[in-house]
Amino acid sequence: MNEVKGLYKVRDMSLAEEGRQRIAWAESRMPVLMALKEKHSKTKPFKGYKIAGCLHVTKETAVLVKTFAACGADVSWSGCNPLSTNDSVAAALAAEKISIFAWHGMSVKEFYWAIDETIKMKPNLTLDDGADLIFTVHNKYPELAETSILGGTEETTTGVHRLRAMADDGALRYPVIAVNDAETKWDFDNVYGTGQSTLDGIIRATSVLLAGKNVVVAGYGHCGKGVALRAKGMGANVIVTEVKPTAALKATLEGMRVMAMDEAAKIGDVFVTATGVKDIVVKRHFEKMKDGAIVCNTGHYDCELNLNDLKKMTKKIHEIRANNEEYLTKDGRRIYVLAQGRLVNLAAAEGHPSEVMDMSFANQFMSQLRIVELHKKGKRLENKVHDIPAEQDQEIALVKLRTMGIKIDKLTPEQVKYQTDYSSGT
Repeated sequence: MNEVKGLYKVRDMSLAEEGRQRIAWAESRMPVLMALKEKHSKTKPFKGYKIAGCLHVTKETAVLVKTFAACGADVSWSGCNPLSTNDSVAAALAAEKISIFAWHGMSVKEFYWAIDETIKMKPNLTLDDGADLIFTVHNKYPELAETSILGGTEETTTGVHRLRAMADDGALRYPVIAVNDAETKWDFDNVYGTGQSTLDGIIRATSVLLAGKNVVVAGYGHCGKGVALRAKGMGANVIVTEVKPTAALKATLEGMRVMAMDEAAKIGDVFVTATGVKDIVVKRHFEKMKDGAIVCNTGHYDCELNLNDLKKMTKKIHEIRANNEEYLTKDGRRIYVLAQGRLVNLAAAEGHPSEVMDMSFANQFMSQLRIVELHKKGKRLENKVHDIPAEQDQEIALVKLRTMGIKIDKLTPEQVKYQTDYSSGT
């Protein structure tokens, strides 16, 4: 472990050059964020502002961190999952004197220690994926929420749900912008990013052939839908489990088999949870699984698979390859758990492709900038969870299209007028 107290703690600084190469590749695939960096690095709108971030330390995240730094921000960072940090990327950021506390394989205690280290800077802004940083501020450093922090942003569905509940209870002490709920995040990062990277993680950890397999996807929200569509595209027989009637109906009409997990457990070959809710796969499901079943999770927290239940049924556990543990049950069956039940797309693969994170992180940058610009005008958002402006969504999508060489039509003044002309008949 390499450490400079108060500045960084990473696994191995000798990996920095490898990390720089990874970051350079991501930059070449993230034209929207790079355009924002070029535009704002000249005026440095974040000068004098401190950002504490808790988000997966991937090559794409490094591009975002470097963009903030280039635009004047003082940044301190930690990973938002113990198994999602790329050690070479963390080393590359530390080599550039960016404050970072993250390494792959952190314990829970180390995970929260790292968050505490980022908070020592007394940030003005927070950036979260899962809201662990925000919860830590509220629980341990409430005075910062009252005096120092102007606002924050949240990247993922689970975090947004919890923060909205917090706001409804009147417990949210500063405003948070729900980046996750942006159309250019939710409908792209969550669907296409999660779908591709989850299957990437499963294949890296198992090398299994998906064609012809019964792939059970728990949850048909944006992430689950992405996984299901990609699995179907690779020739899998996709089974969806759901609790929401409309989501189950959508899955049915999109060609998926829908059934309860109690039934799916008997026939599934590969199980992927994507719900954001605990105890999706529990003892009675593990008991029904066939010999050789593969189980993994792509939701933010690792509680979707109740591995304590599985351990009680098991007589031996051993890792047979990276991110793949074989649980030999007392009745002689083998159940394979990937990435210790944590985010399989980040722990066993590299996370979402750079191209979709480009839009998500452009939303992060612009949302943080919105908070700063309001502060400079002596204004502040209300202490609740806010959506991004619709105009921001469309602006980011338009820039993305331009970088892809795609042109679209534009309404004429007459067409714009017609849209709201209630006096027009048939």
